[in-house]
Amino acid sequence: MQSIIRMNSLRIAAKAVAVLVLTAPITAPCAETPKPKAATVAPLSNEEYSIGPDDLLAVNVWKEPEISRNVVVRPDGRISLPLVGDLRASGRTPVQLQADIKGLLSNYLTNPEVTVIVQEARSQKFNILGEVEHPGSYPLSRSMTVLDAIALAGGLRDFAKSRKIYVLRIQGDGSRARFPFNYKSVIKGQNQSQNVELQARDTVVIP
Repeated sequence: MQSIIRMNSLRIAAKAVAVLVLTAPITAPCAETPKPKAATVAPLSNEEYSIGPDDLLAVNVWKEPEISRNVVVRPDGRISLPLVGDLRASGRTPVQLQADIKGLLSNYLTNPEVTVIVQEARSQKFNILGEVEHPGSYPLSRSMTVLDAIALAGGLRDFAKSRKIYVLRIQGDGSRARFPFNYKSVIKGQNQSQNVELQARDTVVIP
């Protein structure tokens, strides 16, 4: 009798397990969390950007691979291309330089199609010198103030004369303008006009 009871119990347990398996909810495999897309950098404006020394330019002449190439603007502000020879790039916008190259190539080619793209804006830099942790040259890849520049350079050293900081700027006529910057005053919210936005080739001096 006991063996019969055991057999019935085993049968009931087996049926219960089968019911649980059949009625259990099916869980979908976990989907992978999508990776965030890399931030894209807005292309430089061909109508506004002023080319400078050390900039890397991609010059493309349609169906003319022997002329198309990447060129670095020399310290004298010029570049060299086949058929074209030397021409000034510094101070020109990419659109203006395209027109210059097209005009020169028209002596050799019929209606050449030219594009100029700034691959790397290496000329857009500022300098920070003196009593900061990491003096040197830094790329001016975004809008940056004097306070931003000091932070980027690691901050002031202990013996920096924080009230006597200044910015040197080369003007269009070659002269230099000097802008005072009182660090302690600015970080207290005073004299905010001294926290000027930096321009290419500005030098921040920390005595």
